[in-house]
Amino acid sequence: MKQSPPVSRPFGPPIVIAHRGASGYLPEHTFAAKAYAHALGADFLEQDVVLTRDDVPVVFHDLVLEEVTNVAAVFPDRRRADGHWYLVDLDFAELSQLAVNDRVNPANGESTYPGRFGEHLPLRIRSLAEELAFIRGLNRGTGRHAGIYTEVKSPAWHRAEGKDLSPIVLRTLADFGYSTADDNVWLQCFDAAELMRIKGELGCQLRLVQLIGENDWLESPTDYDLLRTPAGLASVAAYASGIGPWIPQVVQWPAPGAEPVCSSLVRDAHAVGLAVHPYTLRLDQLPENAGSAAAAHQALFELADVDGLFTDFPDATLAALGRRR
Repeated sequence: MKQSPPVSRPFGPPIVIAHRGASGYLPEHTFAAKAYAHALGADFLEQDVVLTRDDVPVVFHDLVLEEVTNVAAVFPDRRRADGHWYLVDLDFAELSQLAVNDRVNPANGESTYPGRFGEHLPLRIRSLAEELAFIRGLNRGTGRHAGIYTEVKSPAWHRAEGKDLSPIVLRTLADFGYSTADDNVWLQCFDAAELMRIKGELGCQLRLVQLIGENDWLESPTDYDLLRTPAGLASVAAYASGIGPWIPQVVQWPAPGAEPVCSSLVRDAHAVGLAVHPYTLRLDQLPENAGSAAAAHQALFELADVDGLFTDFPDATLAALGRRR
C-alpha cells in the first residue's frame, strides 16, 4: 500500500458512525438498533428523516415502506399506482401501527442480508423527537455521550409533495439543544442546493456534510462528478464542514487479491478543510474485491486517511481502530 503522505488533518481521531444504528445486528432505525450501537460504543448514531402526511419528522431511510415494514398487510389499500406504499401518505399514528423488520425484497420476501436478525417483532417507526429523547436518555444513563448524525432525506421530493422538510428538522434538533457548531451533531444531505439553503436562508450553524453519490443514482440534481474535483470541493467548503462519499469513490480494489488504490478525494478534501466520512462498511457486503473487513478498514483508515466511517457493524470498526469496549 503506497501513497504520498496524507495532509495533516485537524479533525482528531476517526469517528465511528453507526449507520441507521447497529443495523448489521438489529432492524435499521429501531430503538433496539440505536441502543445496541450506543452500548457498543459508536461515536455517532445516524438518523435519516422523512415527513409523514401530518408533518411529523420520523426516523426512516426510505421514501417507501414496503422493504422494511409490514405495510402491505396493515394498509393494503394505501399503495399508489406505481406499486409503492409511501411514508408521506400515512399519518404518524398510522405509521405507529406498522412493525419494522430487516430489509427484504418485497417481491418475494427474501432477506437482503440473510444472516441478519430476521425476526418479525413489534419494533416500530419513531419520530425524530422520540429518537432524540431516547439518545438523550442513553447518554444520561450511561454517562457516555454519543452524538447524532442526521440526514435531511430527499428535500426536493418532499417539496414536490408539498412539504418543506429542512425547517422542521432544524426546529426539532434545536428543541433538543442541537443548534451550534459546537454541539455533538452533524447534519447531512445529498442535495447541495438544499445544504446551501440550510446554511444561508435558514441560518443553520450546525456542522454540515455534503453527501456524495453517483450521478446515475438520481439522489438529487447535484452534479457529484463536479463536487469531487478540487474546484467542486472548494465550493463545498464554503457551506459545509465535511463530505460523505461512497467508499468506492475513496478506495477501490482493481481485482481480487490486488492492492487497494486510493483516489485523491480525501487528500483534496483535506486540502480545503473538509472532513471525510465515507459510507457504508458492511461485513456481509464488503467493497468489491476487498477480501476482508480488516483489509477494508486498513485501506480506509491507514491508506486513505479518512476521518470517520459509516458502518453497520460499529464494534468491528471500533476494534479496527483499537477501541474495543
